[in-house]
Amino acid sequence: MTTSTLAAPSKSGSRRAWWKELWVQVLIAMAAGIVLGAVRPELGAQMQPLGDAFIKAIRMLIAPIIFCTVVNGIAHMADMAKVGRVAIKALIYFEVITTFALIIGLAAVNIWQPGAGMNVDPASINASVVEPYVKQTAAVGLVPFLLNIIPQTFIGAFAEGNILQVLFIAVLCGFALIWLGERAKTVTDVIDVGGQMIFGVVRIVMWAAPLGAFGAIAFTVGKFGLGSLSSLGRLLGGFYVTCVIFIAIVLGPIAALSGFSLWKLIRYIRDEILVCIATTSSETVLPRMLAKMEALGCERSIVGLVIPTGYSFNLDGTCLYLATAAVFLAQATNTHLDIEHQIGLLIILLVTSKGAAGIAGAAFVVLAATLAATGTIPVASVALVLGIHRLMSQGLTPTNLIGNAVATVVIARWENALDTERMKRVLDAGQAGDITA
Repeated sequence: MTTSTLAAPSKSGSRRAWWKELWVQVLIAMAAGIVLGAVRPELGAQMQPLGDAFIKAIRMLIAPIIFCTVVNGIAHMADMAKVGRVAIKALIYFEVITTFALIIGLAAVNIWQPGAGMNVDPASINASVVEPYVKQTAAVGLVPFLLNIIPQTFIGAFAEGNILQVLFIAVLCGFALIWLGERAKTVTDVIDVGGQMIFGVVRIVMWAAPLGAFGAIAFTVGKFGLGSLSSLGRLLGGFYVTCVIFIAIVLGPIAALSGFSLWKLIRYIRDEILVCIATTSSETVLPRMLAKMEALGCERSIVGLVIPTGYSFNLDGTCLYLATAAVFLAQATNTHLDIEHQIGLLIILLVTSKGAAGIAGAAFVVLAATLAATGTIPVASVALVLGIHRLMSQGLTPTNLIGNAVATVVIARWENALDTERMKRVLDAGQAGDITA
């Protein structure tokens, strides 16, 4: 195994000054963005390029990082049967947990009933605003999703930044290097050094994280405002509470059974959670999550397979959003949904929630696709949540992130590929140093 991409906690107990911590800087930037957006809405809305630039800078690094991490991990594993075993365990775990997320989302929205009494007439909704999203629904589905895993060209996967396509190529290359044996050592060494170089670039880009968080939050508050959302505040509040409930009653016990504290894990990845909340994108922290989970004690090959796969298959927060939003729209438009309809909705969501990887605004597109597939809830009604989709994303993206962090530890432990002593040390310290080579 090569040197970890993150340094272990300092044994001397010395810590950086509090104001140098990334999570502190991001919090301050978020607070400044909220103030600017509230006081000067027009100026706040103009800060959007700052957030967009940061997201683009991170996204350009995701494909090479996944390729280097996965290829090197599989090549050092030298056991193709283990790769297949880990993939099967991960997919089973993902399906079970996302099913729980959908059930909890449906139960919560039925109890909370945020759309009751809105009495929206579907005919009065301007459907043109959601047409761009509805047009994309044709590409959503299990078969198109599986076919889309295979790229048109080898380089095309990297050019498009499609996570699953890059993962597919990386797994094949990893297997090929195993077959080459000792002759592949030079190539694996080059890939390892290349990966360390890319992580060095990530470290440079992350210096701009507070600026990106400031721009993203200022834009959100400036564009949508704080008072104009009062009519949908019940939906937002209920959704955030549902995310917390899912994390507490599903992920909490799973973490406890796996021998670690969920709270300590959340504290450990607090930087990444805050960046997710600010940018409403979990992709912005994918490189750091790969490094941090390896530093936590999870074997590199496990991390390289579980994290990228989880970004498409283990979207717990997205499932909560889909279930909540779909039933909310039924309530708002007085569409009757009995238990049979909701079970059918659950089954459809189990498929559609896995079929939108790589599509811009994936959660919203999948919501439109689901309504179109059920044929019960008016598709045009998705316009009701279009305005607050970004605010709901600030709940679903950190939930996705925490779910994938838990999944990585669980599957690593399941495979006896977890250094439990190191994990305890790192979680107790609450940090594992900075990204280094």
